[in-house]
Amino acid sequence: MQDIYRKAQQVRLAIFDVDGVLTDGALYYSDSGAEIKAFHVRDGQGLKMLQESGVRAAIVTSRRSKAVTLRARDLGIELLFQGVADKLQTCRGLLTDLALEPRAIAYIGDDLVDLPVMALCGLAATVPQAPVAVQRKAHYITEARGGHGAARELCELIMHAQGTLEAQTVRYAGEIPGGAPRS
Repeated sequence: MQDIYRKAQQVRLAIFDVDGVLTDGALYYSDSGAEIKAFHVRDGQGLKMLQESGVRAAIVTSRRSKAVTLRARDLGIELLFQGVADKLQTCRGLLTDLALEPRAIAYIGDDLVDLPVMALCGLAATVPQAPVAVQRKAHYITEARGGHGAARELCELIMHAQGTLEAQTVRYAGEIPGGAPRS
């Protein structure tokens, strides 16, 4: 685990896939053909805290969805790339645009199309329901499933390694002397 923390300490940009990571991977369509996605509120809070701690967040997904656009806007994520056929090319472009080294990127994906980016970045993560080939290439496999806290888990791992998790927790919860709940 120490090796994972060393990798997480270097992260300046965390990139998230959508289907299977920020959602459970199920695709829902209304009778009118609209795509419906469910996002976990705690994943969103983790993404907000991560950004507030100084790590940028990006979403890179091969599908296009208005729901993803709205969610990214809600979370203040400006680096949103949808309809991406080549995720590796997009991530290399982010490296160049943000003047980052690969070791400064964390990426979490859940399927075979994510493998090239996972091989590029300094901290590669996946979810427990990912195919074995993806799990083998990951530095870290979340305990939480995609769409059910996996993104929050990665955010907290990075913040913990960088020493910013406690400050973010106190920021939201306030200081609780002796651990007693506030009234």
